[in-house]
Amino acid sequence: MVKTNGSRIVNGNDRANDHMITLNIHIPHDNVIHSMQFDVQMLISDICHNIQQHLLITIDHELSEYGLFINDTQHTLRSYWLDPSKTLIYYALKNGDHVEYKNRYRPLKIRLLDGTVKTILIDDSLIVAQLMVYICTKFGIANYDEYSLVYDIDMDNNTNASKTATLLRDRSLQRTDKKMEELRKKCHTDDDTLWLDQSKTLRQQNIDEQSTVTLRRKYFFSDTNIDQRDPVQLNLLYVQCRNGIIDGTHPVTYDEAIQFSGLQCQIQFGDHDESKHKPGIIE
Repeated sequence: MVKTNGSRIVNGNDRANDHMITLNIHIPHDNVIHSMQFDVQMLISDICHNIQQHLLITIDHELSEYGLFINDTQHTLRSYWLDPSKTLIYYALKNGDHVEYKNRYRPLKIRLLDGTVKTILIDDSLIVAQLMVYICTKFGIANYDEYSLVYDIDMDNNTNASKTATLLRDRSLQRTDKKMEELRKKCHTDDDTLWLDQSKTLRQQNIDEQSTVTLRRKYFFSDTNIDQRDPVQLNLLYVQCRNGIIDGTHPVTYDEAIQFSGLQCQIQFGDHDESKHKPGIIE
């Protein structure tokens, strides 16, 4: 049963008042608030349908894209979307609480490891693990379970320095094999990467419309999962591995560093050309 603006709309059998709750439904697009009464046993999806039927909403919208949102203006991290498959009684709402009815989809800026930033529309109500399926599909990456999102770190300096920084490393690369092994063990469990929690939504982790996240490969299950015909996936993997060597996430020996430096020279400068590659081109 739903009651709104003094008029009573009945769905099914009438029930006792203790099964009813009055909520203030806020429509941000129209900046209006309507008081509506609902049966606490109603599904959230049914409530959304009733709102669409009984309220005058000026936007021509797709019902499946809209949902109910609890917006805690004092503590934004406590804001959350109501699950369409759950009943109203599942949530600890009280008479007079404000609930927003709005579009779940919003833009998300994603930085790739080559520095480019792409903006896509995502379902704000989904947890990160669910979003990865959509995001990876959008970028043509099949093995979505090996990728995740990272809190973005300002990469301007890294981008500017990447032209030659890949060829520069401190002489501390000359370490013993024992030291290399100790560092590998440490990096296996802790590489100081600020991964987003896959069990939470972006909003629960303070990632809003103005935020940027970085798409990175988190797990390396098998090389057989890498599509060698996919330039996007190959480039992501290359840049991540290159940066891992530079910042020490993937420790290497002195001899390995020389080999990787040679490969990076080939990638970056191509075959040696005496007319272009003068002494001092690499600081």
